[in-house]
Amino acid sequence: MDASSAKKALHPFWPRDLVIPSYVANDRSMSEILVFLFSVSGVFLLVTWLITGINSKLGTWRRMAICWFAVCGFIHSVIEGWFSLYYAILPGDQSFLSQLWKEYSKGDSRYIIADNFTVCMETVTALLWGPFSFWAVYSFLTAKSYRFVLQLTISLGQLYGAVLYFFTEHRDGYAHSEFGHPIYFWFYFVFMNFLWIIIPLLLIVDAWRQLSIAQTYADTSETLKTKRK
Repeated sequence: MDASSAKKALHPFWPRDLVIPSYVANDRSMSEILVFLFSVSGVFLLVTWLITGINSKLGTWRRMAICWFAVCGFIHSVIEGWFSLYYAILPGDQSFLSQLWKEYSKGDSRYIIADNFTVCMETVTALLWGPFSFWAVYSFLTAKSYRFVLQLTISLGQLYGAVLYFFTEHRDGYAHSEFGHPIYFWFYFVFMNFLWIIIPLLLIVDAWRQLSIAQTYADTSETLKTKRK
């Protein structure tokens, strides 16, 4: 990158020729932001784990799944919800959550420029999968009959969004991050989003299995009733 391009950029985002006139640099460090994110997520995990331990019928795997939905509820509703509300003023805003998104944008600048796909995807995620995740936590804790339907619906939505998220950036040639950077590309962009492919896939398989068992039981019961007639 030549000197003129460096002078023109005045921001840490890729591609380096992005023009973001309203950008104001963060006054919070990367460590402060990450500690906040993982600390609050950890609190949600711990509290949910303790609550699920009260119910002796819930196994370790089911408790872990409920903890996942609790963390998803926080991230989708609060973190992504903030972006869906304030994406237009994000570059110059110094609120803590805006600074969190500016930090994350070093791994994917589509957020700092309010890319259409990103805004639409995050808005749907915040409005649907956030509340639905908290609903899933409630449904498992109270053993609602629809709990695995919720699990399947949320997980399919998360998986679909994550696949589109990666695929659209692949089509753009990974232009919105410093390709190969250990933190911004591999940790922010790849790892933090790949979780929403691996875990929803496992939960989809689990929901499929549980709903198949329920349907088999329903079919068997119906057959027995018919024979008795």
